[in-house]
Amino acid sequence: MSFVSPDLIRQRFSRAMSDMYRDEVPLYGALMNLVEQTNAQVLANDSPLAEHLRSTGELERLDLERHGAIRVGTAAELAMLGRLFAVMGMEPVGYYDLTPAGVPVHSTAFRAVHEASLQVSPFRVFTSLLRLELIENTELRTFAESVLAKRQIFTADALDLIELAERQGGLTEHQADEFVLQALETFRWHHSATVTAEQYRQLSAQHRLIADVVAFKGPHINHLTPRTLDIDIVQAQMPRHGITPKAVVEGPPRRQCPILLRQTSFKALDEPVAFTDSPQSKGSHSARFGEIEQRGAALTPKGRALYDQLLNAARDALGEFPNEANAQRYNALMAEHFAQFPDTLDELRQQALAYFRYFPTSKGLAAKGTLAKPLTLEYLLEQQCLRAEPLVYEDFLPVSAAGIFQSNLGDAAQSHYAGQSNRQAFETALGRTTIDELALYAATQQRSIDECMSALGA
Repeated sequence: MSFVSPDLIRQRFSRAMSDMYRDEVPLYGALMNLVEQTNAQVLANDSPLAEHLRSTGELERLDLERHGAIRVGTAAELAMLGRLFAVMGMEPVGYYDLTPAGVPVHSTAFRAVHEASLQVSPFRVFTSLLRLELIENTELRTFAESVLAKRQIFTADALDLIELAERQGGLTEHQADEFVLQALETFRWHHSATVTAEQYRQLSAQHRLIADVVAFKGPHINHLTPRTLDIDIVQAQMPRHGITPKAVVEGPPRRQCPILLRQTSFKALDEPVAFTDSPQSKGSHSARFGEIEQRGAALTPKGRALYDQLLNAARDALGEFPNEANAQRYNALMAEHFAQFPDTLDELRQQALAYFRYFPTSKGLAAKGTLAKPLTLEYLLEQQCLRAEPLVYEDFLPVSAAGIFQSNLGDAAQSHYAGQSNRQAFETALGRTTIDELALYAATQQRSIDECMSALGA
């Protein structure tokens, strides 16, 4: 049998998800249009950036750059999601503990792990598991467990196709198309709750995210994210397009050389919900929003340590959760502290703060066999036989993720779950260990070095 590449199934699924979410959340369509306009403007005004994106293959995948987020309630749901994502070539990368920020979940990101697969489709899904054990009210915790135990978030056909893909080693063209349709149902919005209005109120009073996970038939995708080349322009333009942005952009401040991940979003929509006690029992629920991301260089362990140090210093100086009232001061503190972080590509590379991909130049290829030995990386760069381009960060930041969640849950949703990290429990629920994202970047960097040395005859 001829099977469709998992990368192409992932690409089809991400496009289908985007179409579905645009239909369900029209404001997301407006956001997509704004991002498209901004990217076109940036590319027209910054020819070096346009050339960089073109030469690294990033330009072709710019409009494919998406991530989504989903929250599940049980170990069984998480494990099956892992199997569903595996059909699309997506593996669990990283462990993110959001409890220090008052959000009772821990998470991973399902994504492709090889640079060739990422070029086809960089789609990733930030997937969170509810920490039911953190619900202090025993009676409420037992109720939540009983509600979650009764639901099935996957269609019967989706389950059959997952098992078929595992058994035969892939999916045919027709099976892949059907898989995308069936898998999409898990992420669809449902206006009918599975609890009464009072039960919803009790869950929400414990934490609004708990109500979001427990009170519905399925987990529903809670946001999708296009990639912008200038998030500050988008943030400033959103109100002029009828979109209310969150108060601050999460992640590092604006820099000449972007690093890691910057994110902003519009406020979660207030959507009508029907509860189970009677058809007339109407209420509303806020969970789904639109997000924008700007991605920069992946940092090494040394770079991440410096990032965390400066971020913590700025937040400690602020002394409270960043919000609309203190946004200006927070931005100033971030800029002040991050002045200590080197901001040229040469500094980032020479100080081993970021990961890079290396490419042979036409000059280097022409000089193959004539270069002085030994061929070191620095020598080849100096001779312009190689060029170095920063690796795009493909993952997430726990503090930023929590900040996005909190801005859409409301400041009152904050709780205290200090010292509750439990990676082992998460991986037990998942049924496998999560992958170290820094090891993936290091491997990609080394592969590019090996390929360059081979191309240059070293």
